Amino acid sequence: MNDDAKGTTPGASDPTSGLPPEQLPPVSGPLTGTPVAAATPATPAEPATPGTADGEIPPPPRQNAFIKDLLRSNWVTTVLAIVAAMIVGGILMAVTDEDVRAASAYFFARPGDTLIAIWNSVYGGYEALFRGAVFNPRAPDFLTQIRPITNTLGFAAPLIAAGLGVALAFRVGLFNIGGRGQMLIAAAVAGLVTFNLDLPMFLHLPLTLAAGIAGGAIWGGIVGVLKARTGAHEVILTIMLNYVAFYLVTWMVRTPGLLQRAAEDQPISDPTPPTAQFPDLFGPRFPLLDWGFLIVIAATVFVWWLVERSSLGFRLRAVGENPHAARAAGISVQRMYIYAMLFAGGLAGLAAMNQIQGSVVSGFDGFIDAGIGFDAITVALLGRSRAWGVFAAGILFGALKAGSFTMQASQGIPVDIVLVVQSLIVLFIAAPPLVRAIFFLPKTDAEKAAKARAKAAKKAVAA
Repeated sequence: MNDDAKGTTPGASDPTSGLPPEQLPPVSGPLTGTPVAAATPATPAEPATPGTADGEIPPPPRQNAFIKDLLRSNWVTTVLAIVAAMIVGGILMAVTDEDVRAASAYFFARPGDTLIAIWNSVYGGYEALFRGAVFNPRAPDFLTQIRPITNTLGFAAPLIAAGLGVALAFRVGLFNIGGRGQMLIAAAVAGLVTFNLDLPMFLHLPLTLAAGIAGGAIWGGIVGVLKARTGAHEVILTIMLNYVAFYLVTWMVRTPGLLQRAAEDQPISDPTPPTAQFPDLFGPRFPLLDWGFLIVIAATVFVWWLVERSSLGFRLRAVGENPHAARAAGISVQRMYIYAMLFAGGLAGLAAMNQIQGSVVSGFDGFIDAGIGFDAITVALLGRSRAWGVFAAGILFGALKAGSFTMQASQGIPVDIVLVVQSLIVLFIAAPPLVRAIFFLPKTDAEKAAKARAKAAKKAVAA
């Protein structure tokens, strides 16, 4: 027998048997603790992945990271929040529709009738919303067809102006819910100062505008001063000043010699003088769109520049991020509070001027704000407290308001459905994790960290 065959077992013809350890091939695998890439060096035929070290997992492709960042972005969350609100609004339209309820009574016999009725209800409602807010293809001529978009812009102008005031205060860490009172005082100051003047339009119109903005700024500045000097909370201050402004203006329009219309006992002011009214932007065919919208665009540009580009805006944002750090850096926090509320009140005053110099020129009373002061909070939240975000949110809410009348007139859908949609938009905007859960979006790093902390705390308690 051959010596080499002595001591071997059947079937064990391993060519590496008897070799010294340094000549044996590397061994890798999950049981050895050595990664495959580290144990098996790359051969010329199979080069290692560029940009990665041996044993490291290659990074994900760039397009994957881009898509993940895109799905985590705020604007995607905002758009999906609007979509979710529209879906819930469609469900409410279908539930409240009489044809749907009638067809659902025999759903199991003829389910197609119920589905058709649901489609007609939802499609008809949102089609009417589009016709009343954007474009009406049923109109006889082109100018009448595009009138809805001008109505939308006209309704949006005061919402944008007041929303800018709320958003600016948000950026400084102040919750300004006093838009209603600031609008009322702005209208009252403009009426007291300029309605009895006999001036040419090139003087009367800007003087009325300036008086209203100054009145709103003063009323907002009162909140800023009290906040800065006494530390009183701005929410309590603005709520109380809303009541003060409402009852003060209501008393003025009932008192002869102040704001009450001459020779009448009605609690209403004199009409806005024609020389103080905003001219129509595109003529009498579009009465709701006037030069006030251009002023609102200018105000949006100003707020964007003030907050994002100016040195004052940097100090305002610093106070909003961390007032203690801003104070340590030498910034006067009290002064920033006053500046912020002055600007916020002035922008609310601009919203009031869009009312009494534009859409409501027959006289005003204590309800001239028309809910805009509180809707501005919704607009600011939807716009993420950014100037152009508020601008877009104001146009959206203007479209909902303009289209709601057509929905009610042509489809019999209550205007309250639109208010529910607006409320749902705010609800979803205020809860981004809820939107991500509904649409299966990737979680942000902050949400992952919070979940990890919650798990660690639960384990610590269990231990």
